[in-house]
Amino acid sequence: MRRGDRTLESVLKNEHRSDGQAFHEGFRDGIPIGLGYFAVAFALGVAARSAGLNPLQGFIASITCLASAGQYAGFTVIAARASYFEIAVITLVANARYLLMSTALSQKIDPKRSFLHRFGIAWFVTDEIFAIETRQKGYLNPFYTYGAGAFAAPMWATGTAIGILAGNLMPVRIVSALSVALFGMFLAVIIPPARGDRIILGLVAVSFAASYAASRLPWIGTMSSGTRIILLTVILAGVAAVLFPHPSEDMEEEESQ
Repeated sequence: MRRGDRTLESVLKNEHRSDGQAFHEGFRDGIPIGLGYFAVAFALGVAARSAGLNPLQGFIASITCLASAGQYAGFTVIAARASYFEIAVITLVANARYLLMSTALSQKIDPKRSFLHRFGIAWFVTDEIFAIETRQKGYLNPFYTYGAGAFAAPMWATGTAIGILAGNLMPVRIVSALSVALFGMFLAVIIPPARGDRIILGLVAVSFAASYAASRLPWIGTMSSGTRIILLTVILAGVAAVLFPHPSEDMEEEESQ
């Protein structure tokens, strides 16, 4: 059987699955994601505790946001006593990549699907769930997403709540040690691409230096940490986009041919 025939067979097989089968497969694929979420969310809960949130508040924040970087940024500015506007803006900036993921997924949804199903898929857009959704052949069945989210989302929210609870019970030194795990998560995100791309490595170094300099400069240093994060994110990302534009997928395909 040729490759094209196998692909067509996979597409037809996926599109003829029942909603129950799609949910079961999504739940199965969401188990390893949920287990990973629990470990990371535990450390996130420590950061939420530092911002003054109780376990219930942390659970609600995680189940309604599902965004590690966005939540950490939000907890950081909450701890810095930032305004509601600053919290909203920094969360929007940190989660902006999900707009692109949602746009990509919109092309994989059957046009006959209702708005409620589209809203449900958008609710569970995360980096990891997006990755398994894009592997689906043909149209994306919403119940596949619901299955993955049915395990992953509660694990994320529960991990945050338990992290806050454990942070309240454990000594301060241990809590401080656990909070390092969250920084390790961010290092795990930036180190692999930085090792393979000198531009990214340079931008990471510039970001660190700019963040330190901004905290020391006379005028910018007097701003709240939330405002500084917003300014640096917008300025550095904008400059990087202008100086080092990422080639489109079509151009990359042409170059590879």
